[in-house]
Amino acid sequence: MLRRIILTFSSMILVLAAFAANASEEKPVAALPQTVVAGAPALAPALKPAEPSLEQRVADLEALSNSSAVCGISSKVGVNPGDNAWVLVSAALVLMMTAPGLALFYGGLVRKKNVLSTMMHSMFLMALVSIMWVVYGYSMAFGEGNAYFGDLRHFMLNGVSPEKPNLAYAPTIPHQTFMLYQMMFAIITPALISGAYAERIKFSTMVVFTILWSTIVYFPLAHMLWGKGGLFNWAGGGRIPVLDFAGGTVVHISSGVTALVCALVLGKRVGYPQQPMMPHNLVLSLTGAGLLWVGWFGFNAGSALCAGSLANSAFAATHFAAAAAGLSWAGAEWVTKGRPSALGAASGMVAGLATVTQASGFVTIPSALLIGFIAGIVCFLAVSKVKNLFGYDDSLDAFGVHGIGGIMGALLTGLLASPLVNKALLDTYQVNGKAVSLEGGSSQFVNQATAVIFAIVLAGGVSFILLKVLDLTMGLRPTKDEELQGMDITQHGEEAYA
Repeated sequence: MLRRIILTFSSMILVLAAFAANASEEKPVAALPQTVVAGAPALAPALKPAEPSLEQRVADLEALSNSSAVCGISSKVGVNPGDNAWVLVSAALVLMMTAPGLALFYGGLVRKKNVLSTMMHSMFLMALVSIMWVVYGYSMAFGEGNAYFGDLRHFMLNGVSPEKPNLAYAPTIPHQTFMLYQMMFAIITPALISGAYAERIKFSTMVVFTILWSTIVYFPLAHMLWGKGGLFNWAGGGRIPVLDFAGGTVVHISSGVTALVCALVLGKRVGYPQQPMMPHNLVLSLTGAGLLWVGWFGFNAGSALCAGSLANSAFAATHFAAAAAGLSWAGAEWVTKGRPSALGAASGMVAGLATVTQASGFVTIPSALLIGFIAGIVCFLAVSKVKNLFGYDDSLDAFGVHGIGGIMGALLTGLLASPLVNKALLDTYQVNGKAVSLEGGSSQFVNQATAVIFAIVLAGGVSFILLKVLDLTMGLRPTKDEELQGMDITQHGEEAYA
């Protein structure tokens, strides 16, 4: 019986391989039947694309010039296969950060009765946010609208070409590649928030909250920082030039502040802090932390949107900041507790990665080391001291790591941004036709602080209102008995360890 199954399966593979080889051969394209063309003369003009106007060509060239400066390489009009390959790989790396990276990291930190529900947050959001992105999310974030959100010109990905680039953002990769890459950031941001409400939120309420929060907070904030004409877009005509290379404000501040609001509005887990709530499997968490570190190279270095020197700099800054933060967090534990922990070292690495995200494409390696060193110590104090002082239950320290790290990273970028790493800082942003330098200093620090305050108010205010409304309509938490039994059984009807 087994032999028959193997022979059948092998035959199927051979048939499929032959079919694929035959399909890959170049064949002449058959002409449309004369009856079809003659029967529908109105369709004939649609077969020939309209030629762009002179004004559109000039605008495209200007966009190309600006995008090339941001990319940091000399680019020609058209897709560069090397750049395209690097950004596609980076997109896969960023998706890997959500699952399995974040799913394992968060899943190992909760009690075993809640591991599946916690991992389900990350897995389910990969699907949910992807569909939102297709329908309207990408257009809200990167369509040409106003200073706060994009229009719906790319509704259902209309006009997002798999062949031609969008010169306003990335001149050497297809528009579709850019769209896919940015989608991964939209996926991981609400997944980060889940660390704050783990072990105590109704799954249905979490789904509705994510849809509303992404629509009102994430998509507009992404447009303001990265979209053409966005309020804070330093390279795309924004009124306030704010440097956010890979999402320190868009991703980490927004998710971290929202996490704090979730922890405060939902309240503490049943039994917290009287009962110990230790991680059920640190091996899972350490594996997830390692995957996050690797995936973060796609997160930061991929944000160069090309395989040039700027990607190299962002890659190096990312790695060394994570290393410095892991050591400083472990060192802080060693001093205060007498010994370093594996979880502390891993948490420090993640804190360094979150903090350097905003700065990765703008700072030198010594500056990245400084950022990482500061991040490890400050985030350790936020998690071990500040949380206990104020008594809130941020289950997996999403605010202490991502919120605090994102705020620090944004402000330190304003002080440490260097044209030695990114020459576009000197002449890309212009006021009345005159170039204004965005090199680190007091002026840029004020710009960064303005965006930090704006993001805190937007994410925090919207999250508070949404949670209060959902509490009145759907309810935020399951019953006490359901929470004691565990989210895996009560929300999903299954157990991780039978």
